Amino acid sequence: MTALEDSTAHQPRVRAALDAALRAGPSHAYLFRGPRGAGKRAVARAFAAEILAGGAEDPDDARRRALLDPSPHPDLVWLAPSGAQHLVDTVRERVIRAASYRPFEGARRVFVLESAEAMRDESQNAMLKTLEEPPGFAHLILLSSEPEALLETIASRCQPVEFSSLPLDAVEAALDGDPDEVTAAARLSAGDLERARFLLTDQGRKLRAAALALAGASTRPASKPWGSLLRSAEEIGSDAEAAAREALDAEKEAGVKRSAKELNDEAKRVGRRRRTAVLDFGLSLCASWLRDLAAIGVGAERVVFNRDRLGQLRAAAEGLDPAAARRAGELVQDTRRRLVLNVSEELALEALCFRLEREIEEGGR
Repeated sequence: MTALEDSTAHQPRVRAALDAALRAGPSHAYLFRGPRGAGKRAVARAFAAEILAGGAEDPDDARRRALLDPSPHPDLVWLAPSGAQHLVDTVRERVIRAASYRPFEGARRVFVLESAEAMRDESQNAMLKTLEEPPGFAHLILLSSEPEALLETIASRCQPVEFSSLPLDAVEAALDGDPDEVTAAARLSAGDLERARFLLTDQGRKLRAAALALAGASTRPASKPWGSLLRSAEEIGSDAEAAAREALDAEKEAGVKRSAKELNDEAKRVGRRRRTAVLDFGLSLCASWLRDLAAIGVGAERVVFNRDRLGQLRAAAEGLDPAAARRAGELVQDTRRRLVLNVSEELALEALCFRLEREIEEGGR
């Protein structure tokens, strides 16, 4: 089995599209779009390797080097944002200008941009000419989990390749650990392998515990259970900020010009973005627990996500109206939508906790 076949094993539409592209001759630009954790990165590397092998004197050697991560192949340029955004100068130098240079070997060059939505409008506008009039040897692959954040002028000049969420069995097969916890992580991740792996880490377990404490009917608001969820999100956000700061410092030492304020602001943006994403994920875990309570209440235990907490779920669902659990889950989803509008996180979570307690108490009467 080739690397492309292996990486698209659970994406049959993607495999069909890319196989057809390789037979007909690859296009100048592709937009791989779909949910996080769907395997876009692995497929892009395998597809890039096939493109480079197709124009090489020694296809097997070109393919082998292109598949390495990081790759030593001189005609494969792989760009990932070191912070919240791609730097404008980096995109200009490593993609826009570099795309005009002839291949170092073989007949083709490939440029892969992870998180293409992280390009600023300035970078996207500068890339338009490259996409409109690309050299025949240049091929661009843009990866995006938020394609709506790309300018329409960019998206319309790329051939779209649609990815779907990974099936449950594929996510489970890629995880290691306690079988029940692995099954729960796979189901709670909604097909996102990265999130499933995160749930099996110490930080992921801590976030999940905080989410379940918020959902617990027996937890009194006086204990501020929402505080644990906020602290978990803040801790993970701080770690992301520190990692971004380290990466940005390394770039500065390598010659990338950036002021101390720009570096600090960029690192903080990364931390805030990660913190917000983790908080939202925590609320989704809370909603999943309430959904499971409703499922237990109607005798649908087979569809429960939190498979490793069945005993706890059964005890919490005893005497609880399933409709109340469903309404409580809707309250959590409503809070997720409110937080997108930049309302106060602590006030929103405190209000949610009181509303959940009232709903669960009334549903248990």
